[in-house]
Amino acid sequence: MTQEVQHIKNIVADPTPLGLFGLAMVTLVASSQKLGLTVGLSLILPWAIFLGAFVQLIACFFDFKHNNTFGATAFGAYAFFWFGVAFSWMIKMGLLGDVLLSQADGKQLGFAFIGYLIFTLFMTIGAVETNKVLLAIFVLIDLLFLGLVGDVFGWFHSAHTLAAYAELGIALLSLYGSGAILLNKHFGKSFLPIGKPLGIFK
Repeated sequence: MTQEVQHIKNIVADPTPLGLFGLAMVTLVASSQKLGLTVGLSLILPWAIFLGAFVQLIACFFDFKHNNTFGATAFGAYAFFWFGVAFSWMIKMGLLGDVLLSQADGKQLGFAFIGYLIFTLFMTIGAVETNKVLLAIFVLIDLLFLGLVGDVFGWFHSAHTLAAYAELGIALLSLYGSGAILLNKHFGKSFLPIGKPLGIFK
C-alpha cells in the first residue's frame, strides 16, 4: 500500500516594501532632530518603537517564511536596534527612573554602534547582489554608524553631521525603495528602477 505525501505551500507576500517604509519613517523623524530641525526625543520614541522596531520585526518574520535569510536578518537586527535605542532614550530621559539614569554611560551605546557598524559592513557585501537601491541604503547605514561611533567617542569633528545627513539619505532612499518594490510587484513589471545586482560575487 502506497502512501501519498502532500506538500502544502504557504504563500506570503513580499514584506520588503513594509519593512523599508518602517525604516524610512523612523530615520526621517530621527534625522530631523540630528539636523536641528526639531528638538527633543519624546516624539521620536513612538516612531522608533512602532515603525523602526515593530514594523521591521513583522517584515523579518515574513522574510523568514520566504526563506530569505538576508532580508530576515537585516530587518530583524535593525528592529532590535530600534528597540534598544528607544529604551536607551527612555533611560536618558529619566522615564525608567533615577537609578538607571544615574548609571547611564553613553560610551556603552558607542560600543553597540561599533557592533552594528561591523554587522552592517557584512550586510553591505551581501547587498551587492540584491539591487542598487538596497546597496546604497546599506552604504548610508555604514556612514550613519560611523558617524554615531565617531560622535560618541569624539573621533572627528563632523561625526554628528555625517550621521545626520546619512540618516536623512537612508530615509529618502528607503521611501523610494519601498514605493518602487511595491509598485513593481503590484504591476508585475519594472515600473520604477531599483538597479540590477552588481554581479561581483555571483
